[in-house]
Amino acid sequence: MWIVIMIKIFDLIGRVFISGVFLLSGFNKIGNYEGTIGWMESFGLPGFLLIPAIILEILAPILIIIGYQTRIAAGALSLFCLATAIIFHTDFSDQMQFIAFMKNLALAGGFLFLVVNGAKGYCLDKK
Repeated sequence: MWIVIMIKIFDLIGRVFISGVFLLSGFNKIGNYEGTIGWMESFGLPGFLLIPAIILEILAPILIIIGYQTRIAAGALSLFCLATAIIFHTDFSDQMQFIAFMKNLALAGGFLFLVVNGAKGYCLDKK
């Protein structure tokens, strides 16, 4: 019995940990809206894409944390991680960009675990 409870607790903690960075990033983009648009445009992306990025970075983590439509939200964030790795972090001559690229791939992999397994407990998907 206690193993089942621990699995549910660890699952919730894992969902919070993997989602938290995106939730904070979404709010930071709102706080630095113009600066973020300028940064995106320096990579050749149109600034209007910032709005869907903010929505995704705030909504998907909330859904994952509460465990509602977890697989869909995790799939969307996995694709987002892959896209941002390829678009923003491919200057491999810069060690920090290489690390950022690899972290995005690792996060995409973590979200794929959620796509495959879903939320295990303390979630709305099980209700």
